Amino acid sequence: MIRPFEEYAGFGTRAIAAIVDFAWLAAVVFACSYFLLGSEILTQLLSGDEAALQQAGIQAFLLNDVLPFLLTLFFWIRYGATPGKIVADCEIVHATTGKPITLGQAVLRYLAYLISALPLGLGFLWILWDKRKQGWHDKIANTVVIMHDEMNVPLNKLVQS
Repeated sequence: MIRPFEEYAGFGTRAIAAIVDFAWLAAVVFACSYFLLGSEILTQLLSGDEAALQQAGIQAFLLNDVLPFLLTLFFWIRYGATPGKIVADCEIVHATTGKPITLGQAVLRYLAYLISALPLGLGFLWILWDKRKQGWHDKIANTVVIMHDEMNVPLNKLVQS
């Protein structure tokens, strides 16, 4: 159950969190790519060189697709939020119980981002109109993003965190 001292995170808050998440994920992927592939291949990849993509092969897939997936899942399961949502004091929870999301929900939510993005981002814009501020990926995975209001949380709970 969502507690009364929490509110749903709106589009603006979530958009800012997404920008923060894009920045740190891009930095991690770039740094790992630099160290694992080398500067020459990385430069060629960034310029769109097909031969470099062939040469990087599975490593490029692992760095660009699998690494962000795993990092995102780690943060969702361990902290209930990515660094961007942590900065915004938000948490992803089960829409019905308010409890932390499961690994299955996290995987489904991540994969459902594609559904939210495909029709010109309409699934993300849906947050603007939905009464619970859910995007399509939230609805599919049965999650909501809540904002914590420390004003109504007992001090001993804040200190323990």
